[in-house]
Amino acid sequence: MIRFLIVLISIGFFPYAGAEGIDALSITTNPDGSQEYSVTLQVLAIMTALSFIPAAVIMMTSFTRIIVVLAILRQAIGLQQTPSNQILLGMSLFLTFFIMAPIFSQIHDKAVQPYLNEEMTSLQALNQAKEPLKTFMLSQTRIKDLETFAKIAGYDSLDKPEDTPFIVIIPAFVTSELQTAFIIGFMFFIPFLIVDLVVASVLMAMGMMMLSPMIVSLPFKIMLFVLVDGWGLVMGTLARSFGLGT
Repeated sequence: MIRFLIVLISIGFFPYAGAEGIDALSITTNPDGSQEYSVTLQVLAIMTALSFIPAAVIMMTSFTRIIVVLAILRQAIGLQQTPSNQILLGMSLFLTFFIMAPIFSQIHDKAVQPYLNEEMTSLQALNQAKEPLKTFMLSQTRIKDLETFAKIAGYDSLDKPEDTPFIVIIPAFVTSELQTAFIIGFMFFIPFLIVDLVVASVLMAMGMMMLSPMIVSLPFKIMLFVLVDGWGLVMGTLARSFGLGT
């Protein structure tokens, strides 16, 4: 998977790196017979592009929605450090690979593998790789967000969403993902909020105003979450929100 992403980013950001390859090291002979060695700018640019892989995984896949929902869920339960940030990131990353597997498979079959087999140029591979990802992002992007960013960029005469440039789709997609994540997080928050309100009311009626309701409600919220198979419901809801299993 990592090798697949590296190849995809490399051909995506640098279409001028053709199938013939790039000289990694250039040697210049001076008039006095001495030689100077330097790394070509293309190789330096490709190595710099590898740093964009985390940003691409976060902003152009299902990762954003998943991590935001899980963070809101942890806050709703009242557990500040459990599960830890590392666990949430790991869960989000592997669930992202699960959800995006069909998209990655299409990109691999249509773009990466033909490029590695030297059946198409890097620019052709880039155009082929963009289509499945663009289709996925458009399916999760609200028309309102798409129109907003299209107007900001000056694209007022687009006939259909498919004609929207990729540079406009990305911010619109991220905005829609945040909106959807907050809606799902709000729905998960309500049951735990009800438990907090009930516990606070009972403690108030018993005159135990000095006792923090969070201390008392936390075990009940954990028990409720376990009894309803909370993790299964959360993961299933997140996967189905992207159209899986429907």
